[in-house]
Amino acid sequence: MNHSGLQKNIPIPGDGLDATRMPGHWLLARLGKRVLRPGGVELTRWMLDALGVDPQDQVVELAAGLGATARLTLARRPATYTAVDRDPTAVAALSALAAPGPTQVRAIRSDAADTGLADGEFTVVYGEAMLTMQPRPAKQRIVREARRLLNGSTGRYAIHELCLLPDDLDPALADRITADLRDAIHVGARPLTPTDWTELLTDEGFTVTARKTAPMALLEPRRLVSDEGLVQALRIAGRALRDPAALRRVLHMRRVFQRHRAHLGAISLLAVPTPPQP
Repeated sequence: MNHSGLQKNIPIPGDGLDATRMPGHWLLARLGKRVLRPGGVELTRWMLDALGVDPQDQVVELAAGLGATARLTLARRPATYTAVDRDPTAVAALSALAAPGPTQVRAIRSDAADTGLADGEFTVVYGEAMLTMQPRPAKQRIVREARRLLNGSTGRYAIHELCLLPDDLDPALADRITADLRDAIHVGARPLTPTDWTELLTDEGFTVTARKTAPMALLEPRRLVSDEGLVQALRIAGRALRDPAALRRVLHMRRVFQRHRAHLGAISLLAVPTPPQP
């Protein structure tokens, strides 16, 4: 186990797939990008601050991926940290995370909508950049699962996702943006407006207590340096320049993000279980 957080010999998800066909987030990971959240590390840090993770917490991260947020969470020394992911490569990488202090770390291969974890055993559940990729019924099942896992009195839930702006965005334009995203990232992204994200959580038994939005600037140079650091950002650019197929994909994604930048954003919501009505 090494303190960089990932074992060097563990491949990333999507290794071996053709760059022209692989999901966009796997392609970026293959190029060395570790922060794959729409609002960048700044919005992730806001989310963790809002959750108030501390040494008493039992934390679950849904669709934990390559562990960028996991390392930020572990630095807060929760009592336990459980990573859930469907991808065996991600689970292997997450299992290699080094935790400071007494934190118990585990990674399980399971679905975010059906984790198999115990009812009401956890105080914090969060997920990032994963609900966006699900159709509405799957979004509902995942949020319902988060509600099941949480302790009703001290539980907190947070999401960090892509959003459509403004709330009254024309449905035809929303459909066009969704189609362009699907074509660029090769994943069926289905972002919601801020109000629709709030309603999704409310309908599944949560009360939203805080909200923050940020620009969707995943592939902009300033965000790249802010999220990855200058040296790693230069490495990512160098790898892309040496791989023409990957470079074409990255530039296509960036063009789509820029084309729709007025209507694409990132959002994080903090919510608590709604108390039962008397």
